[in-house]
Amino acid sequence: MTLTSILIVLALVGASTVLGLLWRRSQGTAVGTVDARQRRGERRASTSVSSNDLGNDTASGGSAGLVESEFGPDVTFGDHATLLQFSTEFCSTCPATRRRLGQLAEQYDDVSHVDVDLTHRGDLANRFRILQTPTTFILDRDGRITARIGGAPRPGVVEAELASLRSTRSVRSDH
Repeated sequence: MTLTSILIVLALVGASTVLGLLWRRSQGTAVGTVDARQRRGERRASTSVSSNDLGNDTASGGSAGLVESEFGPDVTFGDHATLLQFSTEFCSTCPATRRRLGQLAEQYDDVSHVDVDLTHRGDLANRFRILQTPTTFILDRDGRITARIGGAPRPGVVEAELASLRSTRSVRSDH
């Protein structure tokens, strides 16, 4: 091997390592929609995406929420929030995520957990641009997506989003 070949290989390994570390750092964190952040009065555009990027139907007015029947006949959204988890049969971290989100939802009377198996629902995977499982959406009481979590949620991430939704709700009811 020549010195040039060795340097090219080292550069590729270094670039791959940096990209892998950046990708890993972003897994399990919540990305909120611009709409949701604006409703809560937050200005964190660096961690926000548009509603369209999350699959919200904004063509008909921008605030249309998701409907329970889109995900199955027995699906019921929570009165305050819904943890909408997308899984597949072959996902290794989905069962643990399902248990964790289910336990979290049981702690609140007004939060529900819905697990949607995408194995045979390519239409939903395409609509919501889901490229990995688990992917979790946090929906507000109107069915609007307020946050998207790619991968298994990190500790405290879902709780923080639920607390943020709860504070938004109490601020709205005070006015």
